[in-house]
Amino acid sequence: MSPATGAAPRWTELLLLMLAAGIGLAAALPRAVTSGGPTPSVAVSELAPTVTLILVLLLAHFALVLWGRGADQVVLPLVACLMLLSLALVQRLAPALAMRQWLWLLLAVPTLVLAALLPFDLRLLRRYRYTWALAGIGLVALTLIAGRAASPGGPRLWLGVGGLSFQPAEVLKLLLVVFLAGYLEDKRELLSQATTRVGPLRLPPLPYLVPLLVMLGLSLVLLAVQGDLGAALLLFAISLGLLYLASSRPAYLVVGLALFLAGAWILHDHVAVVATRASIWRDPWTDPQGAGYQLVQSLMAMSAGGVLGTGIGLGLPTAIPAVHTDFVYAAIVEEIGLAGAAAVVLVYLVLSMRGFRIALEAVETFARLLAAGLTLAIAVQTLIILGGVLKLIPLTGITLPFLSAGGSSMVISCVAAGLLLRISREPRQTTRRSLP
Repeated sequence: MSPATGAAPRWTELLLLMLAAGIGLAAALPRAVTSGGPTPSVAVSELAPTVTLILVLLLAHFALVLWGRGADQVVLPLVACLMLLSLALVQRLAPALAMRQWLWLLLAVPTLVLAALLPFDLRLLRRYRYTWALAGIGLVALTLIAGRAASPGGPRLWLGVGGLSFQPAEVLKLLLVVFLAGYLEDKRELLSQATTRVGPLRLPPLPYLVPLLVMLGLSLVLLAVQGDLGAALLLFAISLGLLYLASSRPAYLVVGLALFLAGAWILHDHVAVVATRASIWRDPWTDPQGAGYQLVQSLMAMSAGGVLGTGIGLGLPTAIPAVHTDFVYAAIVEEIGLAGAAAVVLVYLVLSMRGFRIALEAVETFARLLAAGLTLAIAVQTLIILGGVLKLIPLTGITLPFLSAGGSSMVISCVAAGLLLRISREPRQTTRRSLP
């Protein structure tokens, strides 16, 4: 589409981007003032990464103005707000990683735009769904041979060349959603029919579940062998949620929950790290200087935040190990309080609502399921990591989308947001109906 025929004003998006930019500058300003030195010019230079990211986000907006007619106008500002907060948090919590995080953010924004402006029909993704899934599984399998560990003795979850590395589990998450959307579109009628009885439950013909179970089973086994149990839980939850949305059969949720509980029981008895995390979750105070130290420090930091927080730059969140990845939300609660932390949760909530709205308005079944799966991936990942930080569930070690430090998660999350924008550009149905 040429700019002449595709250009359309997107004032809502621009105004919300300006608001996101103001929030990002407000979050970055205290560090710039305190570490910028005696001259204003030095303090201004400290804001250069934030200003540069804002300019790149504005370029993304203008790209959507020119070529993204019809795309949702709320998704990009919500993502921009979280990305700007991420940069400010990493600069504050892990200064040594700030430059790398900034570069990943600058890469993630164009990736979002490219995904939003894909020139081909989305059905091309559906056509090669098995190829995408096998490619993701192959990348994860490759880590068993050539994987890298983030720290000596840690799980080998990364692949890379030289100083550049990425986490294949993040790629698998996206590709598995594409596979599930394509497969469930083809088989949803059969999966919605109950012809097999298992006790009080009635299930569809089991052969139609085999391809889904094989792909998901291979993914979960590989992740479990890797020791990436958080990613395995996330993939299982996404798959179960999307299966329910496609079939509207509660029986899948019941069977899936039973399988999860059985698997959790087995892992608790045979995998030391699972037993340790469960023990920490039950009572971190039994070993506050050892295994429970991270969670104890997180709880203390959040309790110190109160309603309005200690103030940006005035708290001590760096006392929490790995605060810039697993526990970035605890740092938010401490420094901007319950009010600010609730606002961050509200951003995720609105982003999820926009994603499901895009799914409901999509005309084609594949697009509806793909949008629902991408939204589930973001929402479920957010719930899992927030639940761990707030001591509602055991810790899993996954990242908070768009906020935690980490290049792989940031780029893949932006691809998901870009695909949501791409789906929102498709013709929409005037009367919304339930998924699928």
